[in-house]
Amino acid sequence: MEYVTLNTGEKMPMLGLGVFRVESDGDGVGTMLYAMQEAGYRSIDTASAYDNETIVGEAVRKSGIDRSELFITTKLSNPEQREGNVEAAFEQSLKNLGMDYVDLYLIHWPVPEAFVDSWLAMEKIYKSGRARAIGVSNFNAHHIDKLKKVWSVVPTLNQVEMHPLLTQKALVQKCKDEGIAPQSWSPLGGSKDLDFKGNLLANEVLVKIAEKYGKSTAQVILRWNIELGIVTIPKSVTPARIKSNIDLFDFSLTADEVALIDGLDAGHRTGPDPDTFHGTF
Repeated sequence: MEYVTLNTGEKMPMLGLGVFRVESDGDGVGTMLYAMQEAGYRSIDTASAYDNETIVGEAVRKSGIDRSELFITTKLSNPEQREGNVEAAFEQSLKNLGMDYVDLYLIHWPVPEAFVDSWLAMEKIYKSGRARAIGVSNFNAHHIDKLKKVWSVVPTLNQVEMHPLLTQKALVQKCKDEGIAPQSWSPLGGSKDLDFKGNLLANEVLVKIAEKYGKSTAQVILRWNIELGIVTIPKSVTPARIKSNIDLFDFSLTADEVALIDGLDAGHRTGPDPDTFHGTF
């Protein structure tokens, strides 16, 4: 595993397990146990809106892995922001997880009328020690600039959609310039998402690089994230893919290969635009 040093001085694994839509009524605990015990994951990314914080906590307890070795992220949802219930929402997340702290607490989306006040409330949570770090998710550059006017704690991380079809170069650089670690969600773009030549995972540029290293195209994409200094959280419930996704630390891409992948950018989102999203997450 490779790590990023956050602006708090804490170290975070460069690759974690995203658990969006890992259901609480299925074998979600088994999926997470496999990831931690068999595949070696030490970072899990959940959210109150995913309705699976409880099974994340259950899996952590059943894993037998010391809590200090794990990095657990959860998020403040839009309805909780709109109600101004940041402290109560955070306490509920801790209760769901069965933990007395989280490693990282994020604002899930920049609710226009609420995210500044939400951040100020989160700063109090951070200073209490119950969240080892605080950050944001789906924030564009102008959201960061607005927050900067009031923050006394610089966000640790900004989690955004980022993959070869949506490289977000300017936003990634903005984050780095501010001392904010960039993190990608949906790093593989989704197997059904198309570029101009077909399925992303069958893209000829990625296939050629993958063949050179004896890796899958998914592994090449995830390694590309890491080469760019971007923390990533691929989601899977398939044991083979969970295992494959973390098998990234025995090869590196050349600068030319990174540039070729950068060149696939098509400005293609698979998820909502933060500037127009008004949903419940």
